[in-house]
Amino acid sequence: MSEKILIPSETKITKDATSERVQKPKWLRVKLPVGKKYTELRGLVDKYKLNTICTSGSCPNMGECWGEGTATFMILGNICTRSCGFCGVKTGRPETVEWDEPEKVARSIKIMNIKHAVITSVDRDDLKDGGSIIWAETVEAIRRANPNTTLETLIPDFQGNTKLIDRIIEVHPEVVSHNMETVRRLTREVRIQAKYDRSLGVLKYLKENGMRTKSGIMLGLGETEEEVIETMKDLRNVGLDIITIGQYLQPTKKHLPVKEFITPEQFKKYETLGKEMGFMYVESGALVRSSYKAHKHAS
Repeated sequence: MSEKILIPSETKITKDATSERVQKPKWLRVKLPVGKKYTELRGLVDKYKLNTICTSGSCPNMGECWGEGTATFMILGNICTRSCGFCGVKTGRPETVEWDEPEKVARSIKIMNIKHAVITSVDRDDLKDGGSIIWAETVEAIRRANPNTTLETLIPDFQGNTKLIDRIIEVHPEVVSHNMETVRRLTREVRIQAKYDRSLGVLKYLKENGMRTKSGIMLGLGETEEEVIETMKDLRNVGLDIITIGQYLQPTKKHLPVKEFITPEQFKKYETLGKEMGFMYVESGALVRSSYKAHKHAS
């Protein structure tokens, strides 16, 4: 998953085996969220202590998404069993599953009057079901309480276990997303316990079973243009409908460093190539995240 986003005022970039501290490019400067809808939702989140990854992850697009009636919620706790080199979520032994969590999330969506909800989670490799039961129950609870809300589920790979993935398919969210995060060569370093081909297999299986599929990749970790295009082709070859492409930003000094800031022109090039490849939607830009413009992907 790549929802937890922090934007540092400056980032260390590695060049030719040396490190230098540079200011982030001007195109990464984010305006503070404003607007009546944002203010209203922020007040509700604070009043009812609602848990959105928009706020906990300091997402740069929070104001824009909230203004469009979209919000992202993370289930199954905030401690992950995996230790990806890019992600700001803590790694360790997760807490006990809260079986009333589906109803809590559904209530939050109702209070906030969310039109489109993105649900994501940590990896729960400690659970026999990988958390898939809570996943399915969360979708069902949201549907009961919010019948007009569309849903995107940003799921883990469930270790490629199709019986667990079937639980997601059975509740049929409008969009099912699983992020590749990076190119094949960098997967072992960036997504330590994940596998490139396993993730492709998950997306292929979802598509073969009637789901609208989506995936995201981050740039600036040392990948080449050729590798990015190869990953885009791999995703299109398994029938992927929607792709998001954004800039990687280092959450803390303990995480992988940014190797390169990708220019707006390069992001535009990937957008054009993606459309030529036949993707239904291509979101490509420095501040694009998995849930960016997510509401339109469900229609």
